[in-house]
Amino acid sequence: MKKDIHAKNYRPVVFQDLGNGTTFLTRSTASSDETINLDGTEYPLVKVHISSASHPFFTGQEKLVDIEGRVDKFKARTKAAADKREAANKKASKPKADKEAKEAPQKLG
Repeated sequence: MKKDIHAKNYRPVVFQDLGNGTTFLTRSTASSDETINLDGTEYPLVKVHISSASHPFFTGQEKLVDIEGRVDKFKARTKAAADKREAANKKASKPKADKEAKEAPQKLG
């Protein structure tokens, strides 16, 4: 194993989940200008937007979130393809009907 590749400045740091306010005390090298007083001791504070306390996978509340409208885009593409296919089928069936009408003998009254 290589020597001197790991950080030397590990220290206790508090990570706070902004989603629900949960705090985690752990060791880290993350730097922060903010501090928090936890159990009578002051620690550096690192704020995170999501953690295991608020992530749907870990909380068991996982559900489909369609932020970019992917499902709507897919449905629109599918409908457009079906419409295009339907129009092509109609167009392909019209010339056959016209051709049959021209080939039929004319009746004179």
